[in-house]
Amino acid sequence: MLNGLEDVIAAETVLSDIDGQAGRLIIRGRSLDELVARSRYEDVIALLWAELIADCPDAAALAAGLGTARVRVFEHVHALDGPLLDLPAFDAVLSLLTRLEDGDGLTAALNLVAAPAVFTPAVIRRQRGLEPLAPEPLLSHAADVLRMLHGTAPAAAQVSALDRYLVTASDHGLNASTFTARVIASTHAGLAAAVIGACCALKGPLHGGAPGPVLEMLDAIGSTERARAYLEAALSRGERLMGFGHRVYRVRDPRADAIKAALQLLTAAGQVAVDRLRLAEAVEDAALELLAYRKPGRPLQTNLEFYTALLLEALGFPVGAFTCVFAASRVGGWIAHAREQVLRGRLIRPQSHYVGPPVSA
Repeated sequence: MLNGLEDVIAAETVLSDIDGQAGRLIIRGRSLDELVARSRYEDVIALLWAELIADCPDAAALAAGLGTARVRVFEHVHALDGPLLDLPAFDAVLSLLTRLEDGDGLTAALNLVAAPAVFTPAVIRRQRGLEPLAPEPLLSHAADVLRMLHGTAPAAAQVSALDRYLVTASDHGLNASTFTARVIASTHAGLAAAVIGACCALKGPLHGGAPGPVLEMLDAIGSTERARAYLEAALSRGERLMGFGHRVYRVRDPRADAIKAALQLLTAAGQVAVDRLRLAEAVEDAALELLAYRKPGRPLQTNLEFYTALLLEALGFPVGAFTCVFAASRVGGWIAHAREQVLRGRLIRPQSHYVGPPVSA
């Protein structure tokens, strides 16, 4: 039986390479460490889209075009009426995405990257009884997202932290949502169809939905002294420890260290309470020790979601919008994969093996 297409190669790509044994992520020839240290999200988008999106400009021009796109898609915020606002934040953002015009060119691609970044703060503010704020096209993408969320100019540490998250989560091989985007693109549907389909793949709790439960776990533990006893009890009940383990990585997820470094920036700037970070570190240490003892045959190391939970909380995003922020990052990678599939692939049509009852006589 093919268990989730394990070890099946379904595409050749120039976009990202995951070495699960070494714990390394490469995006278009650049290590994750290099990208998070030197790049804004706009730079990584330009890197991912090069030679795949017609007339894709350099990073500076792409940043300007993305600012204009944020202004353009903000026009759809007027559709945030009562029924939409009664939905969870992700469903409301997804509904607004369906209003975008489909296409395969640069304008369509920029609109799709701009959309979750604009719609997420707008939905959050409207659900809080506040008016959405129009974009400022001259700001960086991360800075404008935070300004639209809070209504004030964000601190440099906050902008850097969000940029690091957006860069870190921008692409990660053929995960469920990216594979969905490639399947849809292989039919030659437009980029909007591929992105909306990829977003739908985030609805399930097994992909994109883990950061929220990490916070629930930390809040339930409450203090460093209670960490080990709480985790032992959870494991004895057969519960999964959220934020640990990954389908691909056999060692520590390199994205966890990238996000922890961003969180430390916020802590140093006074944006995160030191006690909150210390609690997370104590829970991580206890969890890794217990998992190694209880499940010695399984590589259950810290993954992206563990420190992402604290980072997005510190930046002021409500738990219900965490998946929206993930989509705002991964959309750049989805678009690159969709275009790569159209240009270099063919219609994806795997075979299935029939295991049902034999034909009756």
